[in-house]
This record gives sequence, C-alpha cells and structure tokens, in this order.
Amino acid sequence: MSENRRRPGDRKDGRLLRTLPAFNKFVPYIMPQRNDRFVHYEEPFEVSRVDRRLRALRTEGYKGIGILHFMIACYIRAVAMLPGINRFVAGRKIYAHNSIEVVMTVKRELSVDATETTIKVRFLPTDTIFDVYRKMNEKIDEIKTSDENNNTEAVAELLAGLPRFLLRIAIGLIRIADYFGWLPESLTDASPFHGSMIITDLGSLRIGPVYHHIYNFGTLPVFIAFGAKRHAYEIDRHGKVVDNKYVDAKFVLDEGIVDGHYYAQLLRAFRYLFEHPEVVETPPTKVVEDIR
Repeated sequence: MSENRRRPGDRKDGRLLRTLPAFNKFVPYIMPQRNDRFVHYEEPFEVSRVDRRLRALRTEGYKGIGILHFMIACYIRAVAMLPGINRFVAGRKIYAHNSIEVVMTVKRELSVDATETTIKVRFLPTDTIFDVYRKMNEKIDEIKTSDENNNTEAVAELLAGLPRFLLRIAIGLIRIADYFGWLPESLTDASPFHGSMIITDLGSLRIGPVYHHIYNFGTLPVFIAFGAKRHAYEIDRHGKVVDNKYVDAKFVLDEGIVDGHYYAQLLRAFRYLFEHPEVVETPPTKVVEDIR
C-alpha cells in the first residue's frame, strides 16, 4: 500500500508486483479463474476473552461493538504484518492493493422483504478496532437512514435496465476492461467485487457460517464468514469441566496471491489476536510493506 507514484503496468487500484518468484507469476496462467485457486479453511475461535473485552467497551460507550468489528480489526492487523494477503490477481498478473477495502452486504432491516445492498469501507493498516467501529457504523447508518440507492445499486439498476443482449455485451466489455485494468475508479469504487476482503456475519441471523465462493470477476481474494456464538462444555488442563464459548469462522482464500505457509501465518495471527484482544485497540508499532 505504498504511496509511490504509479509506474507503467500498475492499475488504478493496485501496484504490479515485479519481483515475485517466477513460479508465483506462473500460477495465474495454470489456474486462470479464481475458483480454480480456492482454499477452504475452518477455525473455531474461543471468544471468552474477546466477549469480556467487548462488554467492557460497550459499557464505555461503544454501543453495539461486537465480533464483526473485532474480526475486521484482526484482518487489518494481519495485513499490517502480512501484506501479501492484500494482493489480488487480475489479467493473470499479481498486484498489491493500494488500500485495505472491506466489503459487506447490509440489509436495511432484519426482515425477509427488506432490501439489501453492499458497503465498502476503506481502512489504513494502522487502524484500530475503534477506527473500525467508527468507519463501519458511519457507512451502515448512511445506508439504513437513506431511501436513496448507493453507487452500487445505481450502477446495477442502470445495467439491469438494458435489453438482455446489450447487457451481455456490456458485461463482456466490463470484464475485458477489468482484465486490462481500464475500468474507471468510479466503477471499481461502486463494485462489490473489487476490494481486499468480503465478510459476512451470519451470527446476526442465528446460524452457522458457510463456505462462500469468491467471485471470478473483480479483485477480492478473501471471503470470511462467521456464525453465531455457541457453548461447548470441555475439560480444562486441571480436569474440571468448563463452559467455553466459540465462534466458528470459515475462510475461502485465493491461493494465487500467496502460498499455504503464508496463509497459515494469517490464521495464526487471528488465533493470537483472539487470545489477546487488547492488541487491536492500539495501532501496530510497525507496518510491513509488500515487495516491489
């Protein structure tokens, strides 16, 4: 996420990685579609410490702060340490995102008939859970209190109004433009398929997580879904039965941007942050830049 000037080969939304090993550059040609490169992973996170800390923050005035904010804060902190997870493949080349953009679907109210839309929130690698809370709430409140369509809905309605043969041509042209990095920023900003990570909180629906596909169109390399809290009675190291609380999370990851070892470090970072939730309350002491 360097602020350096764009060079030939860079995109508006990403910087071309020129010093990757040859094998990494080769992978998008062997597996050209994102669904060719899916890796699925499931992790049950013990959330007792996180729950206690979030309850304390709510009493301090952070009304509604929850696992969603914490999960996003964990991802941002992971990007600060492991910038490779914020890459993407486009046009069979590998790029580093210029920023951290988190995408989420939002229903205007929790009812079957309520309309839904997507929001995209931009973060810095130095952002804390308090920045996540503020930025997410601003976007969500903007959607829920407005009767007007946001940019995503406006573009969708414009395209959906075309006759079918014109719509197919338009989508084909958009795909070609995206392949070569020619899409205008107004479209990539409105697109829910362009970003660093997409997340869904299925706990709000009182169900478990799902393995959700990553879209072949766009730049999203990571999909995180997590479900409702559940209790598990387990025996601790002293032989006593304890009531532990878990949140199950499922990750769908694009192996075209980094290898399995790198993703293992990401998941270890998540595990550490769930065990030490106070870490995401302060900015990182160091932000690691991705390779050139």
